[in-house]
Amino acid sequence: MMDKTFDPAAVEARVSAAWEQADAFRAGRSERAGAEPYCIMIPPPNVTGSLHMGHALNNTIQDILARFERMRGRDVLWQPGMDHAGIATQMVVERKLAETRQPDRRTLGREEFLRRVWAWKEESGGTIIGQLKRLGASCDWSRERFTMDEGLSRAVLKTFVDLHAKGLIYRDKRLVNWDPKFQTAISDLEVQQIETKGHLWHFDYPVVDEAGAETGEIITVATTRPETMLGDTAVAVHPDDERYTALVGKHVRLPLVGRLIPIVADSYSDPEKGTGAVKITPAHDFNDFEVGRRAGVSAINILDPEARIQIAGNAAFLEGAAPEDAAMALDGLERETARKQVVALMEERGRLRMVEPNTHAVPHGDRSGVVIEPYLTDQWYVNVKPLAERALQAVRDGQTRFVPDNYEKTFFQWLENIEPWCISRQLWWGHQIPVWYDDEGNWFVAGSEAEALAQAETKHGRPVALTRDPDVLDTWFSSALWPFSTLGWPDATPELARFYPTNTLVTGKDIIFFWVARMMMMGLQLTDRAPFDTVYLHTLVRDEKGAKMSKSKGNVVDPVDLIDRFGADALRFTLAALAAPGRDIKLGPQRVESFRNFATKLWNAARFAELNGCALKADFRPEDVKETLNRWALTEAAKAVTEVAQGITVYRFNDAAAAAYRFVWNVFCDWYLELAKPVLQGEGVDPAARAETQATVAFLIDQIAKLLHPFMPFLTEELWAIKGEVLPETRGLLALESWPDLSAYADAEAEAEIGWLVELISEIRSARSETSVPAGAQVPLVMVAADDTVRARLDRWSETLVRLARLSEIGHAESAPKNSVQLLVRGSVAALPLEGIVDLAAEVARLKKEGGKARAEIAKLDGKLNNADFIARAPEEVVDEQRERRDAEAARLAKIEEALARLTDA
Repeated sequence: MMDKTFDPAAVEARVSAAWEQADAFRAGRSERAGAEPYCIMIPPPNVTGSLHMGHALNNTIQDILARFERMRGRDVLWQPGMDHAGIATQMVVERKLAETRQPDRRTLGREEFLRRVWAWKEESGGTIIGQLKRLGASCDWSRERFTMDEGLSRAVLKTFVDLHAKGLIYRDKRLVNWDPKFQTAISDLEVQQIETKGHLWHFDYPVVDEAGAETGEIITVATTRPETMLGDTAVAVHPDDERYTALVGKHVRLPLVGRLIPIVADSYSDPEKGTGAVKITPAHDFNDFEVGRRAGVSAINILDPEARIQIAGNAAFLEGAAPEDAAMALDGLERETARKQVVALMEERGRLRMVEPNTHAVPHGDRSGVVIEPYLTDQWYVNVKPLAERALQAVRDGQTRFVPDNYEKTFFQWLENIEPWCISRQLWWGHQIPVWYDDEGNWFVAGSEAEALAQAETKHGRPVALTRDPDVLDTWFSSALWPFSTLGWPDATPELARFYPTNTLVTGKDIIFFWVARMMMMGLQLTDRAPFDTVYLHTLVRDEKGAKMSKSKGNVVDPVDLIDRFGADALRFTLAALAAPGRDIKLGPQRVESFRNFATKLWNAARFAELNGCALKADFRPEDVKETLNRWALTEAAKAVTEVAQGITVYRFNDAAAAAYRFVWNVFCDWYLELAKPVLQGEGVDPAARAETQATVAFLIDQIAKLLHPFMPFLTEELWAIKGEVLPETRGLLALESWPDLSAYADAEAEAEIGWLVELISEIRSARSETSVPAGAQVPLVMVAADDTVRARLDRWSETLVRLARLSEIGHAESAPKNSVQLLVRGSVAALPLEGIVDLAAEVARLKKEGGKARAEIAKLDGKLNNADFIARAPEEVVDEQRERRDAEAARLAKIEEALARLTDA
């Protein structure tokens, strides 16, 4: 006997244990040895992480695909694993040391600190894996990998050595995003641009003649970073700016510093902005760095790794300079303090022309929270230009496609303008760079220290001492190898041969460049094949008002909390149902609760079936069903199976979920079981008809379990087990069952009859609602010029019509009675005479008034949405809200106009 209510917590634990005991998700099962493989690589969550809503969406989509393809008979590998997440993990452990008042990492030393990190990883790093299991993720957990396990580390080592040997990895002095708190280079993804209220200072630089004497002319530059002027090496003006044509090629004397710097012509300078002249500080601005390279001027770093002014003993700063004592006194100051001092010094010398307020984006470290500094330093780089060309060609040739396809444009834009990839990080946690240095600064790239020592001995003709590079590789470097390193590359393993290239990559649109593109570049370079055939890019999950979730706003929705409250199935189905391509998801508890109600609806329907003797029959043959109602239900089920499969196949998960929902809630629960009640519960019913209906209901609950399993695995697995208890032989897990194929049971004749009945009742109900017929009132129905087919249907279903449409009687006429609402249902005309029941004239007036309000609101919203300034300035969530309101008003107006058309015809 089924429990009265569905208890997600109890069911999820029981079902999870059954899956685990059966090793249900293991790839390479013996019975699927000859099956077509299907492989998804999980975007490895950070070892520091816990399940957030982006993970929940991402992994729900992956699981829908994995379970669907597994049911379609394929040998599925959903490869799980975690990323070591260099800076994030190191930060967590360092913070833990500080909180417990233990020595910091530098006091501990590298070896002891890394031992602590590994211990923390073993203790706490698997939190998210447990949470993914709670979500129902059907990964092959026996194959869990970690980006720093032995096999993946060997792949990283080989990649670095091989790419260096080919000249694709090299060392260079360039600008990087530098985090002064963590004292490391970081990627663009780890930089957060924050709008900041500041100032724009205008400084006068004196022009000098060939002898270095001031001519009396000045050139004014504007800057938001006065302290960086200490490292200026040029002033740039636009080559077409006639104001400065005569000055190009001349020099100015840099105030405070005394260095002579050239005035250069470069199109980077915008004549329309400020004075049209810009100071060039190549060591502290990415644009200036490029201008400096084009102009051939030097780059002078005037900051130390902690972003303090460093000029004493700074040979590059002192060369050609004659700094004032006041300038030298800036040495060692923090950036903000030095900024104030420089402004004060320039004002004292009459070089500060003006100050104006200025709001601009300032880069901050997303984890440290400090201002990021463009910083000139020696780092290791990958020359990704030739790798990018191959990745671009793979997309152009159709080896890899993007869904939605508009993201191809983003992919092309990034890769066509790609810059060298800085892969070194000044951290301890990560893959240590396999480079050793001798005392002369020569470096040796090797797979081991022994190999490096041998190389050094060959070079010097004698043994020499070497020191290993202390830096580690960017986390994205090892992540770029994920699709094949997890399968055993560089060894030619059976798993690599069977599952690589993989099939679908599911990931967020925000890491197309950082991860997707790099996996493609590395995959093509190292394996000569694109690592996946399809990249499905999902959107963001926002709060219920459309705002981006953030801890600072206090609007973060915890998926584990929602699972605890409503069950994993409800959360999964909600995310699938809202995953419309290209549209961010607005998620709140109410939405999840509504799909919890969907789970409850199905559970109650299954209990109703049990209470009415609807049990599975081992010898049931759907093709032999005779009752029209049952043949119709099978037809609708076949349609739903096709629509759900099509939706999943083309990555329209919202359409697939909508088709499943429509069939289960509307067709099966609301219509089929309702229409079947007289057969199941009535007296004097043909026993054969009742038995057939009972068997069909039970069969369809099984098909619903299959249909919904990719979306709601726990509930469906439980129903499958409960309903199968009556069968003579024990059946296996639903997770390993076949996807349903009901196409042979479609019956057009049955659909025509029951479909007509359902639409007629629905139209009558809509007309009653739209014309404000009192809920308890019974109204007559008149069929107009009905043919023999319609009359026969009415004879068979008149009792049902009267009961479900709340009719007083059913009659026939050659034309519609006066003052009646007319309904057109599949070619037949029905009329509802409402005289004496509804004041039709008053109802028309009311509807016209409502229609006028709706049109006015639509016009108001269109005014906003057609305003380019509003679209550009308003927050994204506000624009989305206006669009949704406009859609809702348009839908309301359509209903009003439909109701008016009926009443006007009356």
